[in-house]
Amino acid sequence: MSESIEPATGPALWLVRHGESTWNIAGICQGHNDDAELTERGLRQAAEAADGFRGREIRAIYASDLCRARQTAAAFAAVLGLPVRTDARLRERSFGVLEGTPLASVDPALTGVADGLVFDPDIRPPGGESVRDFYLRAAAFADALAAELREADDAPPGDVLAIAHGGTLRVLDAYLHGVPVDQMTWRPVSNATTLRIAEFGTQPRGGNR
Repeated sequence: MSESIEPATGPALWLVRHGESTWNIAGICQGHNDDAELTERGLRQAAEAADGFRGREIRAIYASDLCRARQTAAAFAAVLGLPVRTDARLRERSFGVLEGTPLASVDPALTGVADGLVFDPDIRPPGGESVRDFYLRAAAFADALAAELREADDAPPGDVLAIAHGGTLRVLDAYLHGVPVDQMTWRPVSNATTLRIAEFGTQPRGGNR
């Protein structure tokens, strides 16, 4: 895992990017397209990441409803003995007409992202989402989950897992640490990366959406 466990007064939210997909190795823009599946390496990455949670108290597993995330989540479900709750709000950013095209040919003028920065959160590729659209969608998931955890007095103890995509990890990490969408960076997120949001539901959230 990429983050160490630290004592916390509330549950942590663990964000996990899916394992390597067939479109990752082909260098193709994925977005909401659901043709990609995990490679053999991706399946191993998922199994190894899941094994790191063996014996840990986890109360629930959430996942994007796209195949590559569901395949990754299945490895966690097998280790933890928990069902996977799919949620479309955890999907990758929709790139509209750009999906299925080589990443190398994607024009930053259509995405609002270049050189590790969000230079325009409101640029929207035809048929797709802007970074702001994406940020708000992921934020809605986080807010609903935090409210659910606060209201579940009889819920089992433990942290929560959310298996999603590189972009989803970026926007959720920013939102849950109080970083506004127009101040976000856009750094690389490797397959099977794991991020820990401590004391989920109590930290500051994004301001300027």
